[in-house]
Amino acid sequence: MRQPATRELFAYWDRLRKGRAAPERAEIDPAAIRNVLADTFLLEIDSACLFPIRLSGTRLNALWLAEQKGRSFLDLWAEDERRDAIALILTVLDGTHPVIAGVSAAPPGRPAMDMEMLLLPLRHNGKTHARVLGCITPGAREPWFGLVAAEKLVLQSMRVIGIGDLDDPEPPRWTNSVQTPVARRGHLTVYAGGV
Repeated sequence: MRQPATRELFAYWDRLRKGRAAPERAEIDPAAIRNVLADTFLLEIDSACLFPIRLSGTRLNALWLAEQKGRSFLDLWAEDERRDAIALILTVLDGTHPVIAGVSAAPPGRPAMDMEMLLLPLRHNGKTHARVLGCITPGAREPWFGLVAAEKLVLQSMRVIGIGDLDDPEPPRWTNSVQTPVARRGHLTVYAGGV
């Protein structure tokens, strides 16, 4: 995890879960994550797999110059990226593991803004496949941010944060070490886990 907001949200979620696979939605205190709320979103898991956005931070809204609450999370993605977006969410839900991903977005003809996205499982009223807490944090804001609406998100990379990673006192961090690819999934390359 490269961005301070991503690390802060992960650390808060990890403290709340207290050894469980995921904390309850009702345990989330917005005041406790006020420094990262602008980058934060909350997804509802619905039977149609549209993943409505139930909460959308102001910086997320600024990326598209519109309120995202009520929209489908899939609408934020390019058409050919939606299958991968669904796979990310299902990985979080089925494995009850956080996922960290590199994403980008840009208005037409402008440079893409690279961002870090974190997806965290949440329980809701005891149900496991109910909510996903997440954040999208830019590494550096492009001059167009907040002035021109970005088009769709494009997935650049992803990593599932495993059980061993969660038990470490420090949040997992990206490494620059060279790793051998294990498999290809569409345009993504899957590498063996580790920090």
